[in-house]
Amino acid sequence: MGVDQTAGRLSLRVDFLGGTPERRLGPGKIALLEAIARTGSISAAGRSLGMSYKRAWDLTDAMNRLFKAPVVETRSGGRDHGGAVLTTTGQCVLETYRALEVRAMSAADTHLAALAELLATPSADG
Repeated sequence: MGVDQTAGRLSLRVDFLGGTPERRLGPGKIALLEAIARTGSISAAGRSLGMSYKRAWDLTDAMNRLFKAPVVETRSGGRDHGGAVLTTTGQCVLETYRALEVRAMSAADTHLAALAELLATPSADG
């Protein structure tokens, strides 16, 4: 039942009704959620992904507005220097997206292998 990653991989983006970038959930936003969970900070998460604090903050804000409840909670500075954590909703969004990604990849595995068989061999110069 293993997924053959050599054939290719899917990049999953969910476009919710409304179709604007703010109503999309894909690999970049999910990676940001994972990085926030790992680092405990929006700025550190952004840095780890090579994005500016403003970009990380804007994406986090967009996700907080997308769902019924915020996905990330921030704490102000002070003695503990503030930080950010995933809420229960954020953890649920992350887990559900990853589960959907696994199911989609598994369902597409045979078709990806068939497409891979049709690919030209990459040339050494490009």
